[in-house]
Amino acid sequence: MKLLGRISVFPAVPERIGRLNELAYNLWWIWHPKAQALYRLLDPELWEQVDHNPVKLLREVMQDRLNWAAADPDYLALYDKVMGDLDAYMHPSSTWFSQQHPDSQDELIAYFSAEFGLHEALPIYSGGLGVLSGDHCKTASDLGIPLVGVGFLYPQGYFRQLIDASGWQQARYEKINFSEVPARPALDANGQQIMISVELPGRTIYARVWHFQVGRVSLYLLDTDVAQNAPADRELFARLYAGDKEMRISQEVMLGIGGVRALRALGLHPTVWHMNEGHSAFLVLERVRELIAQGVPFAAACEAVKASTVFTTHTPVPAGHDAFGFDLMDRYFGHFWPQLGIDRETFLNLGRYDYPWGPQFSMTVLALRMSGRRNGVSQLHGAVSRRMWQSLWPGTPVEEVPIGAITNGIHVESWLAPEMAALYDRYLPPDWRDRLEDPETWKAILEIPDEELWMTHVRLKHEMIDFIRDRVRRQRLRHGSSMSQVAAAAELLDPNALTIGFARRFATYKRATLIFWDLDRLRGLLNNPNRPVQIIFAGKAHPADDPGKKLIQQIHQLSQQADFLGRIIFVEDYDLNIARHLVQGVDLWLNTPRRPNEASGTSGQKAAINGLLNCSTLDGWWPEGYNGANGWAFGETRELSDPQAQDEADALALYAVLEHEVIPLFYERDEAGVPRGWVRRMKEAIRSVTPRFNTRRMLREYLQEMYLPTAAHEHALSDDGFALAKALAAWRERVTTLWPQVSVTAQGPQDYAMTLGEAVEVTAEVDLGELSPDEVVVELVYGPRRDDTFEELKAVPMSMEEALGEGRYRYWALLRPHTSGNYAYGVRVMPTHQALPDKFDVRLVRWA
Repeated sequence: MKLLGRISVFPAVPERIGRLNELAYNLWWIWHPKAQALYRLLDPELWEQVDHNPVKLLREVMQDRLNWAAADPDYLALYDKVMGDLDAYMHPSSTWFSQQHPDSQDELIAYFSAEFGLHEALPIYSGGLGVLSGDHCKTASDLGIPLVGVGFLYPQGYFRQLIDASGWQQARYEKINFSEVPARPALDANGQQIMISVELPGRTIYARVWHFQVGRVSLYLLDTDVAQNAPADRELFARLYAGDKEMRISQEVMLGIGGVRALRALGLHPTVWHMNEGHSAFLVLERVRELIAQGVPFAAACEAVKASTVFTTHTPVPAGHDAFGFDLMDRYFGHFWPQLGIDRETFLNLGRYDYPWGPQFSMTVLALRMSGRRNGVSQLHGAVSRRMWQSLWPGTPVEEVPIGAITNGIHVESWLAPEMAALYDRYLPPDWRDRLEDPETWKAILEIPDEELWMTHVRLKHEMIDFIRDRVRRQRLRHGSSMSQVAAAAELLDPNALTIGFARRFATYKRATLIFWDLDRLRGLLNNPNRPVQIIFAGKAHPADDPGKKLIQQIHQLSQQADFLGRIIFVEDYDLNIARHLVQGVDLWLNTPRRPNEASGTSGQKAAINGLLNCSTLDGWWPEGYNGANGWAFGETRELSDPQAQDEADALALYAVLEHEVIPLFYERDEAGVPRGWVRRMKEAIRSVTPRFNTRRMLREYLQEMYLPTAAHEHALSDDGFALAKALAAWRERVTTLWPQVSVTAQGPQDYAMTLGEAVEVTAEVDLGELSPDEVVVELVYGPRRDDTFEELKAVPMSMEEALGEGRYRYWALLRPHTSGNYAYGVRVMPTHQALPDKFDVRLVRWA
């Protein structure tokens, strides 16, 4: 037959269930299992085939299934319940935010991230950064926080992982069909799809804007796969984290500058701009350019932009931060700095960082310099970041570097197994979902009968094993394995064996193969006939990371050896679906990063809310989460200078914990077959981790510490035609010019012994030159000191006692230690102004 053409015929959704289309385009369904059930019930097999994508399912489901649903009383009852819940959620009489912050309803937070991990049906995420961004948006929706997300809709997304027969990772990219994802064109006031553009060397690049509805939050993603762009430029933005420096800077120009232009085209004017990692940092340059175009001088524009900007850093090693050579910056921004009214040197100094291999333009430095508030993502990471970037604040003790910490959390309802949620419904207060961060809510966990909690976990473990068996079966079919090997997949994994899960990005610092340090010892652990152990691995290495791919290959090859066959499993193509099954179904969650390289990590938090126990080095969030009874920690808190020595020490510590604590406790059963000691730790994990490491607590901290103070600062500096921003810029220039005139000497006790409760006097004589006393603060800085570091620092303003003439002043303070110990102290002078975001912002200090 000669074909004249093709047509696609889609099923018609009956009017009685017509809102299934509306629901499919609101990602609220992601964290509401009953909403997902509406689609799964139409065709359970198809629901799995389309990666739980309701938009695609409604295009492919058979008409008779829709007709059945429209006539089935049970289905219609569920449909009406879900739609009622959706309407109540989208149109509430009030939200947490409106109740707690009624005077802040007109604020708008713009949240920029290079990736958003919302659901496996939208594969535009690579790991924890994207998943955190997705959870951030979901929780903002739940709390009613006025936030919009901005990012990229990569046409080919992140790669699909294939593991070949040798164990080597292959990357396969599949173009996303935008008609099959829950996205709609973002429209302007005239109903036209928004198209923005940015300038790259020798050409203009265009991007259309897509709108995703995440509950009550709008997420806008840029897409450069449009006809106006040359084929090479359409490919330039096709993949997440792919390509060389040229591709990276192009993407980051589009994300930062293009993202600002997209919000303007939408008619949105945020009062707070949050850069989630440095990829979007060019947005500060675009906002400065906008203000200059409005007649605001460059220095005042910088003050205004800084006042309204928040920056979160996620990377604990300098080499992990994006940085570009000055030659590349010349090519991409040679046209830009003239629009700012500045010269090349001034422009490059905004992001200049002197690496051992030479100066470069660092996106993180740009973000740190041009934000008013900054944070790391765990307490340990905050300390690491302060140490890493101390040089940007010369003369400031590392303990006082103005980079705070807000520890990451998780969106509980996205990660909690429905079976566990049903269990909590029976024993926790009825409003537990609205009181996740209240420790009192979780005390009732202790009232759940051990047998009931354990059997719920066992059911989830069986579901996880069935899921893994099916994935491995399909993997073996693709490898061309024998039919007996394919059939054997149905017998993989022993539901009664201690099952360890390890799933995350295969970056080398995460040390996925640490447990293989001593293979003989591991064989003994895994193959003990009375207490067997099995390990499930999953994760992707970056396509350019051959060392990471070699780790995957090593695991795969070991899993094929006779001694490890069936005891070690690697599941290919890690995604959010695999992640959910693992964090809900294994027994022990293993985490082995080389301290202090894990900024936070959240997979262990997802495991803990489901009753899984963590076994981890004390890195990332775990030093805050571990309490001695809710899992296990191994390794030391100090970092060894020799990585090989640290790996060996940590591996031996891991074996010891597994052999002497974890495995014996798991297999210690009563007459009912319940491991009472293990279940006690499960309960303690749920009770202690859930209220502290959820995104409701995290977002409330962002509001209190970052967003609301930033919004207030933004209003103060932008009111009255940016009058305060202009005054602050002029004052900063004056202080910087006159600062060389400032000097200080001080007198106080030397090698002095005293009794707790006593105080000693410290005096200082300060020469301010042409500066006035109200332009500076003189502080007595002291604290207990051990091993050449301060355990904590306290800064006490000194009182001006006397004007000595000719710009000289005498200051005075009492040093009164609040604990016993060895103290050290000093005296400093710093510029001060009421409009500074923090007292260190001028980055000038003079010590006595």
